[in-house]
Amino acid sequence: MHSDVVASRSAEHRDSRESRNGGPQLDAVSLAIIEQLQEDGRRPYAAIGKAVGLSEAAVRQRVQKLLDQGVMQIVAVTDPLTVGFRRQAMVGVHVEGDVESVADALTAMSECEYVVMTAGSFDLMVEIVCEDDDHLLDVINRRIRAVPGVRSTESFVYLKLKKQTYMWGTR
Repeated sequence: MHSDVVASRSAEHRDSRESRNGGPQLDAVSLAIIEQLQEDGRRPYAAIGKAVGLSEAAVRQRVQKLLDQGVMQIVAVTDPLTVGFRRQAMVGVHVEGDVESVADALTAMSECEYVVMTAGSFDLMVEIVCEDDDHLLDVINRRIRAVPGVRSTESFVYLKLKKQTYMWGTR
């Protein structure tokens, strides 16, 4: 399996990807380790090592390096409704001035789980996870709209979570 995983990644494709994003260089083995953990974040290092052709210790070192570099996180993904967060929303934000400073301010808010700068109708899209409607109102009205540079917001309240995965693999 190791040779199939590693051989399936062309060096040319990796090089173009690395030069575009400016992040850490990831070889085929590191990408294969990431994919193994995307399938099962609790997969034992020995099993990963067998799949990618490394020792358990080598996998442990690579995983730690990937974590330290901020390439990945290993977390438990939950359905927020089942753990006490009854209201989620995606909020589109129109910004006047510096988008990055507004994005930084929103990133600092614990309720903002996902902040992305976009091209299109909104300058930012922000996913918010809250305990209830009052909490959501407070976050949008008193905190997000109070950030200097926020011109307007539009909220898209989630009614039901149908799919949430992080299994897009690597390229």
